[in-house]
Amino acid sequence: QVQLVESGGGLVQPGGSLRLSCAASGSISRAYIMSWYRQAPEKERELVAAETRAGGPFYPDSVKGRFTISRDNARNMVYLQMNSLKVEDTAVYYCSANRWGITSWGQGTQVTVSS
Repeated sequence: QVQLVESGGGLVQPGGSLRLSCAASGSISRAYIMSWYRQAPEKERELVAAETRAGGPFYPDSVKGRFTISRDNARNMVYLQMNSLKVEDTAVYYCSANRWGITSWGQGTQVTVSS
């Protein structure tokens, strides 16, 4: 399994944007399904963006239209573009890679949305 390292988090005002990056230690190719999750204090980890084999990416209603997942296979990178950020988007964001039912996780990057 690949090792994952997230970056790009930080403090942003409501309405602002951030792009998170996830660097994989090896080839992520199409064998891996990449996703982004987040976990706010005292809340369970939740999915915010996921690639699917059946069609386009999946986004929950809470972020649909604001978040976009993308990847660069040549650089073994996955990105999460986050626009129109809200205070409730504040959380630690994690990148995950799934292959053959085995999931790898990064260490997370903190995103804080506050005025």
